[in-house]
Amino acid sequence: MTAIKHALQRDIFTPNDERLLGIVNVCKAGKKKKNCFLCATVTTERPVQVKVVKVKKSDKGDFYKRQQTWELRDLMEVDAKDASKENPEFDLHFEKVYRWVASSAAEKNSFISCIWKLNQRYLRKKVEFVNVSSQLLEESVPSGESQSVAGGDEDALDDYQELSAREEQDIEGMMEMCEYAVSNAEAFAEQLSRELQVLDGANIQSIMASEKQVNILMQLLDEALGEVDTIEGKLSSYEEMLQSVKEQMDQISQSNRLIQISNSNNVKLLDEIQFLVNYMDLSKGHIRALQEGDLTSPKGIEACINASEALSQCMNVALRPGHDKLAAVTQQQLLFAELRDTFARRLTNHLNNVFVHQGHDQSSTLSQHTEMSLPKHSPLHRDLLRYAKLMEWLKNTHREKYEGLSRTYVDYMSRLYEREVKDFFEVAKIKMAGTSKEAKGKFGKRRRVWTLESLHGSSGKLTGSTSSLNKLTVQGANSRRSQSSSLLDMGNMSASDLDVADRTKFDKIFEQVLSELEPLCLAEQDFISKFFKLQQHPAVPEPEDVDGGTASRIPPRAEHRQSLSSEKDVVRVMMNKIFQSIETELNSLIALGDKIDSFNSLYMLVKMSHHVWTAENVDPASYLSTTLGNVLVTVKRNFDKCISAQIRQMEEVKISKKSKVGILLFVTGFEEFAELAETIFRNAERRGDLDKAYVKLIRAVFMNVEKVANESQKTPRDVVMMENFHHIFSTLSRLKISCLDAERREAKHKYTDHLQSYVINSLGQPLEKLNHFFEGVEARVAQGVREEEVSYQLAFNKQELRKVIKEYPGKEVKKGLDNLYKKVDKHLCEEESLLQVVWHSMQDEFIRQYKHFEDLIGRCYPGSGITMEFTIRDMLEYFSSIAQSH
Repeated sequence: MTAIKHALQRDIFTPNDERLLGIVNVCKAGKKKKNCFLCATVTTERPVQVKVVKVKKSDKGDFYKRQQTWELRDLMEVDAKDASKENPEFDLHFEKVYRWVASSAAEKNSFISCIWKLNQRYLRKKVEFVNVSSQLLEESVPSGESQSVAGGDEDALDDYQELSAREEQDIEGMMEMCEYAVSNAEAFAEQLSRELQVLDGANIQSIMASEKQVNILMQLLDEALGEVDTIEGKLSSYEEMLQSVKEQMDQISQSNRLIQISNSNNVKLLDEIQFLVNYMDLSKGHIRALQEGDLTSPKGIEACINASEALSQCMNVALRPGHDKLAAVTQQQLLFAELRDTFARRLTNHLNNVFVHQGHDQSSTLSQHTEMSLPKHSPLHRDLLRYAKLMEWLKNTHREKYEGLSRTYVDYMSRLYEREVKDFFEVAKIKMAGTSKEAKGKFGKRRRVWTLESLHGSSGKLTGSTSSLNKLTVQGANSRRSQSSSLLDMGNMSASDLDVADRTKFDKIFEQVLSELEPLCLAEQDFISKFFKLQQHPAVPEPEDVDGGTASRIPPRAEHRQSLSSEKDVVRVMMNKIFQSIETELNSLIALGDKIDSFNSLYMLVKMSHHVWTAENVDPASYLSTTLGNVLVTVKRNFDKCISAQIRQMEEVKISKKSKVGILLFVTGFEEFAELAETIFRNAERRGDLDKAYVKLIRAVFMNVEKVANESQKTPRDVVMMENFHHIFSTLSRLKISCLDAERREAKHKYTDHLQSYVINSLGQPLEKLNHFFEGVEARVAQGVREEEVSYQLAFNKQELRKVIKEYPGKEVKKGLDNLYKKVDKHLCEEESLLQVVWHSMQDEFIRQYKHFEDLIGRCYPGSGITMEFTIRDMLEYFSSIAQSH
């Protein structure tokens, strides 16, 4: 087997850098005469790989070859079949079970031992060995063939080396001494084994010869054992002494532990006593302040505040478990509750008296005053704010008394403010009534007078009063009113009834009213928030809303934010009750201002919008912001009514049949409205409302100008349209109102179109027959008659043309133009000064027609020598002399 192993190592494993460590001659179980070798190998390179290789002779029998290889890490189990009896059979469990029969049990055991050692040394995953003797797994295989096959112990597996040259020479020498060393390797191996046994026996005899030295060694060992016994005795005595010391130390340790427990209990007890003394004790000075402290002096109030805070700390202290069972703690709690109730009653009674006294105070009434100012309550607020911390204490300890004080304050202060606000608005109404000359006693409603006769200034009959007609007639006939003069309310008021100074005075009065109300409401709201400690603590219950609903309709939010919202609602409810008359009085004042002059709604809209914007910047949810916002809706509604009333009056206009129209008064009225509005709304927040009103008014003006032009009988339609749209265009160009840019361009377009139309229609009259003649010529050409053949038409021959031209000599043309100038002068009004513009346009149009007639004569009557009896130079002289003569 050694020779086979050497041959396999040389021919198969050395070329593959492998070492053969174990070999067994096997055949498959159940089959005979198909022997092969199972070899256990390791690689010489690291990491080391352990394999089981199946080697078989070739069919010719002259060399060996590898047939199958398994990794040792894939081996799961080795089954030796029987651990107590010698048995050559064994199984190797890889991915499947391989059953083998070894040539001898010794070879099987040697191979299994080799597998075990390789598994222990190189594999983390241990192979399971079944039915294998434990002695076989722990010890090396005995000497002899098995030892040479298995390779000795574990170290021999790693220390295997190839034979050196000296060793090869020795082996060759031994083989030469034996004739059958090569032919019968097994016999040679047995001979070597016998010689080895002889050498072992000689070694044993040599050892036995050294018996004397062994006896001496044994004697020394016995003496050493005696010394060990002596040392053990001493150690035992030492241990007994240490045991007594240990017991004493244990007693001392137990005593120290008891002392520590006692000290710890004493410290804890002292801590509990100090806790109760520090947090459950109220000084005599605090008790005296709570029972009989002065609530009128600053020092007394300060002492009461300190005492109430100390009492709250004592009552709100977090007691530790078991404290509530102590009689002293219970007694202190009863004392604290009695002091709390006593002081709450004293504080509530005192503040109730203050509120009642202030509510009945008559010194601040305005009934005898003529100045527009509201009384200032800052002294009262300053005095009451000294109690703010006490109110916070009352809010946290006695909610019922706190809420009762809140109701009392609201009840009595609402009476006080109602008297003051009513007197204030009475004075404002009296001063506001002074802006109208017709205001006598109660403010009577003026009758609106507006017809077209008053607009164009005729002396005809009117549906209104004669005095108003005379005033309107004078201003309509002379010139439109300047910006500094009175600005008409589109028929609501005559020019002498209201002037700019009156409106400016009204504006100042209204601004003063709002300026007085604003600080009053803000100061009161700020006081309520500070005095009643609102918007600070999350414990405020949800109050009823202004409209009767509850705050429960608010969607769930974080607790702190919800409490802030609820407390803002409380402030708003209190403010609504205290100032419940402000909104009513403001609406009444607004109605009066609108009755005096509907244009006052412009002032009120701007002022109210500004104050609403200011209030919203301070607090969008404040009472002032809400109230002014509600009143602003009314003002905006009045403003819209004013615009609608003016549009309705335009639509109801009537036409006079006896006088020319001229510039319609609602056109100049729009101009004055725009001038006033631009002055009022300069840098205003509600500019968008004015822009919308502008668009409505200008569209109504456009529509009603066309309506009047269509219904006019004395003044031509083109003149009405031309003059009024020229005035509108001039107004819009001067005021530069950006939202009316489209209307400005439209007005210019209408003015230009109607100017051209009026000029063309008017020029047909001085040369009427000549115009008709050439219109007929153009008609024939349009029907298909050739231009050079028109002169052969009976009605349009050269003789007829000469006859028509003779009817219009220069003098007749000049006379006709002079009559045309007089007629145009009668049609046009003086306010717009368009006579020269129209006359110049007529001159240009006349020259254009003249050139057109000459062109037709040249094309339709060629070579006839027919010409007009006046030239372009004559026409220019006619137009110039007529204009200068008038």
